[in-house]
Amino acid sequence: MVKTRLQNQSKASAAGLRYSGPIDCFRKIVAAEGVGGLYQGLKPNLLGVAPEKSIKLAFNDMFREAFTARNGDGTIRLWQEMVSGASAGFFQVSATNPMEIVKLRMQLAGESGQRASLGETVGALGLRGVYKGTAATLLRDVPFSIVFFPLFAHLKRAFNGNDSLLGLVAAGAISGSVAAGSVTPCDVVKTRLQVVGSKYTGIGHAASTILREEGPSAFLKGLVPRMTVQAPLFGITMFCFDMLKRRLADMEEREEAARR
Repeated sequence: MVKTRLQNQSKASAAGLRYSGPIDCFRKIVAAEGVGGLYQGLKPNLLGVAPEKSIKLAFNDMFREAFTARNGDGTIRLWQEMVSGASAGFFQVSATNPMEIVKLRMQLAGESGQRASLGETVGALGLRGVYKGTAATLLRDVPFSIVFFPLFAHLKRAFNGNDSLLGLVAAGAISGSVAAGSVTPCDVVKTRLQVVGSKYTGIGHAASTILREEGPSAFLKGLVPRMTVQAPLFGITMFCFDMLKRRLADMEEREEAARR
């Protein structure tokens, strides 16, 4: 919520309610909308995060396994890790974009004193509307996955993540935070394109207009809350994913042993 409000704030739109930073934004949301205001957009997030993460993790693993098998030496090259991540980021957008734009519209409605329900927001957008800004979402999510998955794999080895649960969580948290920080400028552009009544006609127009009107620092709006959120999110995600994979592998081994 805080990230979205900060990213949407421009010199033109900030005449009324202006946030000086994440803490100030947090306080003003609570003061004006109550604690519940911090959780606007929760429903689409809850509905969309499962398919989004499932697609991301499944496609990355599928491509990594295919590359490793093709290499024939049990290893995967860095460029192959990056391609696997890029593929995962590309395919996940089918679930990510509808979740993102609905969540964003609900989160920003509170600034005008309104509360938008999930049904009302989806109805207003329509089928085509929920995919508005898909190119910008791809611009964010593909590079994110290119950075995240190779970094996670290498940090997991460095932190002995196969034997250390803390190392596994740390690898996911650091990788998620770094990847999120690196694509924050793309996230700012995506946010500006997906808001109601956006004045921007496309990615290039949005980027050039933001740079001209607000300066380079505008592309870092929401950086701190975004990195702060992504660290535990991906620490928990990769921990759960790895534990489930180990559990399934153990079950398959036992079944195979029973058949023998």
